[in-house]
Amino acid sequence: MTYDIAAPEPAGMVASLSSLGYSLPAAIADLVDNSISAKAQNIDVEFAWAGSDSWIAVVDDGDGMSQEELVTAMTVAARGPATPRSPTDLGRFGVGLKSASFSQARQLTVATACDGQWHTRTWDLDVVEKYGEWRLLHGADDDTAAILQRVRPCGGHGTVVLWRRLNGYHTVAVTEDDERTQKQFYAEATRTEAHLGMVFARFLVGTRRRALRVSGTAVQPWDPFMTAHPSVQRLPAEELPLGNGSVRVEAFVLPSAHRLTPDEFSHAAGPQGWLDQQGFYVYRRNRLILAGDWLGQRGMRREEKYNLARISVDIPAESDAEWGVDVRKSSVVPPVSLRPHLHRIARQARTRAAEVLRHRGQVAARTHGDPLVYVWNVRRADGQLTCRINRSHPLVQATLRQGGANPADVRALIRLLEETVPVATLRVMHETDTSDDPDPFGGAGPADETATEVAQRIYESLVSGGRSPAAARERLRTMSPFDQLQGFWST
Repeated sequence: MTYDIAAPEPAGMVASLSSLGYSLPAAIADLVDNSISAKAQNIDVEFAWAGSDSWIAVVDDGDGMSQEELVTAMTVAARGPATPRSPTDLGRFGVGLKSASFSQARQLTVATACDGQWHTRTWDLDVVEKYGEWRLLHGADDDTAAILQRVRPCGGHGTVVLWRRLNGYHTVAVTEDDERTQKQFYAEATRTEAHLGMVFARFLVGTRRRALRVSGTAVQPWDPFMTAHPSVQRLPAEELPLGNGSVRVEAFVLPSAHRLTPDEFSHAAGPQGWLDQQGFYVYRRNRLILAGDWLGQRGMRREEKYNLARISVDIPAESDAEWGVDVRKSSVVPPVSLRPHLHRIARQARTRAAEVLRHRGQVAARTHGDPLVYVWNVRRADGQLTCRINRSHPLVQATLRQGGANPADVRALIRLLEETVPVATLRVMHETDTSDDPDPFGGAGPADETATEVAQRIYESLVSGGRSPAAARERLRTMSPFDQLQGFWST
């Protein structure tokens, strides 16, 4: 056998890991995974504003690591997917700590102890790129050491993961008295708190309860299924066979708005709003992997009349490869053998949800949704259904802002479209869930030329509106209908 050793170049590998598309809340969730795997009972996420020197840390009182274990944990892909893991281990690829951290910061420092002796290692991406070597630094610089000393847990065990030189903040343009950027920084903390409450809800209640805090505020669990509410409809749970195990699926139909208080209705909408929270919720070892998605089921897309349908799916950790769980733990692809069953269960839940809204004459409106996502705003007020084009949508704003068309003509056209939406026809045609519902741009799969062109215009509008290219792609990745399509925004 003849062969070449083709080891990856460090700078290129760093760039690849840094561009996996983590949002800040998702990256922090990956660190919390490690804390839970280490049997931590107390986990603190700290956001500290200091202008360009702002930092974020995740601190836990878990088992900690020996020096050898720390070096292994800091090594990229030191453990493959097939490596045996403990029942509490929420990882799989062995790159979560590094990829999540490199996506958010230029400096990653981990301090840990399991027997009273603290060990510290640091990845400085500037050093890696300068020398072209994976130089894992011993210890930490004085400023970093001072932060570690300040936040590390009491006792002889635990771990601190510290991010410094944060992407988007570590620039000379960001000063400590920059109120606008400071507000953005702490808004990320609020988003992170809501995200962690959704992802780790099952770890924040019952006998497995952990104390999880963000900047001192206890994270509250968010139950997407409202299991404690008496008006929730629970469809029979099913155990679907898969290999040597099974997948548990249970569908829920939430109460309509008139059975909820305003606070209950607002809370049930979830971090992403009603429309984005409908669909399947996939759990692996009680950790939420995917929240609110129809898993590419043919003819099933997000529609307001299905807002009340939510379906819990528990997959065994041993079968996550069959589900195509990705590095970011943010997407899954159901095994072929289960797709007909999931489709059947989803249709039942969607039909029941639509009936609840239809019989009560209620339309569950989106709340807390991102105004940049949907081009139509649909509301029911005083028994009247109205459709309005969302003027906050970046493409609409760009049309009004850019030269060429007369803005007055464009505004008149938009108003005409609003007044002539065929609401009655749509209601008749799509009163029930049908397999021939039209799919935007041909449905899930690779985007065609037209979809790519529209996505490119939205992307350019987001960038010209002040977002970074990476943030613009991330926004597109979660924007309907592009969240169901594959294109430059999803790579």
